[in-house]
Amino acid sequence: MTTDTRTGSHLVASVLRQELARDPSVILFGEDVARLGGVFGATRQLRREFGDERVFDTPVSETAFVGMAVGAAQAGLRPIVELMFVDFAGVCFDQLANQLAKNHYMAGGRVRLPVVVRAAAGSIGSAAQHSQVLGATFAHFPGLKVIFPGSHGDLQRLLVTAIRDDNPVIFLEHKQLLKARVDGLPLNDARPAGAAVEPEPFGRLRQVRRGSDLTIVTAGWMVQESLTAADALGLRGISAAVADIRTLVPLDRDGLAEVAGQARHLLVVDEDYTSYGMAAEVVCSIAERLGPSGPRMARVGLDVPLPASRPLEDEVLPGSRMITDAAIALVGG
Repeated sequence: MTTDTRTGSHLVASVLRQELARDPSVILFGEDVARLGGVFGATRQLRREFGDERVFDTPVSETAFVGMAVGAAQAGLRPIVELMFVDFAGVCFDQLANQLAKNHYMAGGRVRLPVVVRAAAGSIGSAAQHSQVLGATFAHFPGLKVIFPGSHGDLQRLLVTAIRDDNPVIFLEHKQLLKARVDGLPLNDARPAGAAVEPEPFGRLRQVRRGSDLTIVTAGWMVQESLTAADALGLRGISAAVADIRTLVPLDRDGLAEVAGQARHLLVVDEDYTSYGMAAEVVCSIAERLGPSGPRMARVGLDVPLPASRPLEDEVLPGSRMITDAAIALVGG
């Protein structure tokens, strides 16, 4: 049996290489993406292959280089911008929320903004200012597409789609997914090394596991945690399905209603903040479509800044144990 020792970062680098070679209007820039190959190695060797005019480092000023991406896109290029951590979006929030999200609309459709903002999201024990997801924050602004892959295969396919899209896309890459080996995850759907990666349409929920008692709806790294929890639930006699949202915007509302109708209970798991977040949107969308005939629903998430202490982080960050306990309480109740 051949082992695949690639990580998510290798897969991202491969897709970026494919799209840079395919389209000369694609450019890539951000902090440490060129000479160092990115903080997670997702842009390694690209500067050497495509040169300083298409892959280059920027000063440590998110305001400046995200603003530059807006202008470059309106001038006809396809910028891929890397925010080292999604938390740093706070520095350039005006460029994201007031320029990137709105300029196409405010120009009456006369300009396009094919910008991909890649950002590492989620926790790897890096405390409150380097561990957030913030997907619902971006999803709140009309004009932005928000993508949060939960598997290596979707990390590849949805990134291709994002780069070729004529609209601004916030592309969240979970740090755990970037670090994980392809052959080490419950859901292993990556394309083989050297194979061309085709785009996957946005807005389509994906059911990655079938079950009859409970449906777990989630996104990002929580897909992998939910699959582990589903195995544990199976040992307790609870048959759990897992559905991967994949794209927060556009959201597959009809797909959510369909999977919600397959079991009497539904649990929404989100690594982002719970209040006013993705989980609430999912529950509301299902309730609007299914009404009283819908499943009994509950949420798992967090509503505190993540602590620096790993034991404390384990107490508040959703994981397979927390998901299992919440599912048992929901089904048992």
